Amino acid sequence: MTKALPHSARADLDFVLAWRRRWADTLYPALVEQTNEAGGGPPTDRKAATPVVHDQPVYPWFAWSERASQKALWRAVSDAVADAPPIALPEAPQGSLTLNPGLHLPEWYTDWDIHVQPGGVWRADASAHVYELGAKLVMMGDNDDYAFHRRFVETCAGDLDSPTRLVDLGCGFGKSTWPLKQAYPGAEVIGIDLAAPCLRLAHAKTEALGLAVHYRQADVTVDTGLEPASADFATSTMVIHELPQPALKGFFAEAARILKPGGRLAVLDFQFTGDAVRDVAVMEHGARNNEPFMPGMMAQDTAQMARDAGFANAAWTAFDERGAGRLPAAEWPARREWHFPWAVLEAEMPT
Repeated sequence: MTKALPHSARADLDFVLAWRRRWADTLYPALVEQTNEAGGGPPTDRKAATPVVHDQPVYPWFAWSERASQKALWRAVSDAVADAPPIALPEAPQGSLTLNPGLHLPEWYTDWDIHVQPGGVWRADASAHVYELGAKLVMMGDNDDYAFHRRFVETCAGDLDSPTRLVDLGCGFGKSTWPLKQAYPGAEVIGIDLAAPCLRLAHAKTEALGLAVHYRQADVTVDTGLEPASADFATSTMVIHELPQPALKGFFAEAARILKPGGRLAVLDFQFTGDAVRDVAVMEHGARNNEPFMPGMMAQDTAQMARDAGFANAAWTAFDERGAGRLPAAEWPARREWHFPWAVLEAEMPT
């Protein structure tokens, strides 16, 4: 991940990565153990468990380390990216990049430094490079080759029947967009996002891979600019937990509008697991990680929101980022360490 970086930058990143791993594999299990001992066994209700979790000796260290290590991550990543050379576009680009300088960026998007990344991902081109490298560290350094996103495409979109158009809603720097093109080289693949810096990086990285993907700047919660009933498959990864409720409803409405009859939607995000301590930590992650709309999203019946938008058969299923990908049922594997409760909301448009 950091082979081309100076020794000092590698050392800073390695320190942050080690800190986050100890937060996940040492502090979190200690919090679970202390909570279980205090309650005479594992708690079964998230709300009832919350004050018990807060009362444990290790809890302040767990909570502080989550936010402090996140801040340290962005400092280290920003320093590392400052001297990184830009990605050069090929002389004859295969795909396209359509930016909209007049696009209004909604306040819910610009008023927060999401993920605690200073300035967010939309202010400058360097922001996209910082976000890309930071995303790898947030995954504990286990997503250097984007295997997580490739596995998502393989297990959630690998059985499409000769699709002609696939759309990645809120594509960021393209981490799930180019795997769609690799899986379906004959299909038109479109990535849409609010952030021009992320789109420029996505375009450059995709071109460097020799792939023809079309990127465009638009608000996926209002109007993608795509024709009605024109896509066979739409996806988003780690997007809907960053949307306030009106925008969340708009997301599902716009996805339903652009999908053909029989078209499918797959949304990778977070859900409660039923493990009370983990669910407390997930709910509070929103505040510690500057994701103010995450608790509201998780409290919503998003499957019903999809059905209200016109989708059928909307349901969540668990996703194991370690390799298994989409699981056959909404049953999370037992894990001692902290991990995000990844899940996939799948739905389809009636025929």
